[in-house]
Amino acid sequence: GRKFHGRKTASGETFDMNGLTAAHRSLPLNCYVKVTNKTNGKSVVVKVNDRGPFHGNRVLDLSYGAAKRLGITNKGVGNVAIERVSGP
Repeated sequence: GRKFHGRKTASGETFDMNGLTAAHRSLPLNCYVKVTNKTNGKSVVVKVNDRGPFHGNRVLDLSYGAAKRLGITNKGVGNVAIERVSGP
């Protein structure tokens, strides 16, 4: 979200909240994953460029830009499927 916008990510990139990126605890940095909203079927491909989330049982933190494309910005969380599509 906004409080991380402009900060460095674990990959060394500057976080852009409007970009199509995500944080994951163990997937390799700079790999790409397809994230699909199980509720509405919308999907987006994002680059894993940071570590996290570190909250409860959540498995992925999405940038605002990615969450917006998936239609999950109002709730802040969503039921999604994750599929690795490419990367290191």
